Amino acid sequence: MRSKAALGLLGLGLLVVASAALGAAVGSTVIDLPAALWELLDGEAASPDARILLHVRLPRVCASLLCGSALAVSGMLIQAVLSNPLASPNVIGVNAGAGFCTFLAMAIAPGMAGAAPLGAFIGALTATLLVYAVAAGAGAGKLTIILAGVAVSSIFTAGTNTIKTFFPDTLYNGSTFLIGGFSGVSFANLSPAWLMILPALALACLLARPTDVLCLGEETAHSLGLPVKATRFGLILIACVLAGAAVSFSGQVSFVGLLCPHIVRRLFGQGRHRVLLPAAALLGASFVTLCDLLSRVLFAPYEIPVGILLSFLGGPFF
Repeated sequence: MRSKAALGLLGLGLLVVASAALGAAVGSTVIDLPAALWELLDGEAASPDARILLHVRLPRVCASLLCGSALAVSGMLIQAVLSNPLASPNVIGVNAGAGFCTFLAMAIAPGMAGAAPLGAFIGALTATLLVYAVAAGAGAGKLTIILAGVAVSSIFTAGTNTIKTFFPDTLYNGSTFLIGGFSGVSFANLSPAWLMILPALALACLLARPTDVLCLGEETAHSLGLPVKATRFGLILIACVLAGAAVSFSGQVSFVGLLCPHIVRRLFGQGRHRVLLPAAALLGASFVTLCDLLSRVLFAPYEIPVGILLSFLGGPFF
């Protein structure tokens, strides 16, 4: 079983490398990737291929890798904590909270650099804390958290629609965020997010054993000495950090946190999370990168936002 899991993780790692290479080389213009990489390593970016790679392809590939891994692990944690296979970041209100605060930031500080990504993260965190506070007041049951997430999501969505009504300019500026995609992303957009995503991914993997114990049920976890409420809150908070940081630069990309955990469990079974969580990160990274590549080449030279393609794939799966 261990060798099978190791081979599976190795295969997913190779898939990540292959998808990243394809995402960097292929698009509306196919570039000579080895030559462009060598030119960048040599400290120059004089050729068109090297400039395309440096300023367009590399930021986009890094964004898709970070977003996919963060949302997939976030969905895996939420489904494990709530013991609900339909749970995902958008179900507990993360996307709705991020959208509301993003539009609020655009209305209050239009044109301010970094206001929208910061608002997305604050909104995701606020939504998660609010959902957990409401659920804690009602006993913090697994079903209660989901119902609270649906209610909070509806309230934040209403708030977003209110802002769009009174500030019509935000509708134009925020349309890309609502759909979700990586067009125009730069390394500057990623600099706050990756500093939160990478440590959160590492922490999620370190907490794989408490996650396994929590999945045994509340009574069993209590009998084994696990602080259930604190562990559940910590794992949900990690999931929120991952989803909020990803949404801050990618927009409201949906279904990744639902699709990837299910696929990983089909591949690896209902095993330990020390295998499932890294597998979800690798599969999510390659999946979103390949979807972004398809969104660029299917109708080249035109491109569709990757959020649309993911919705077409995720809807039938759901």
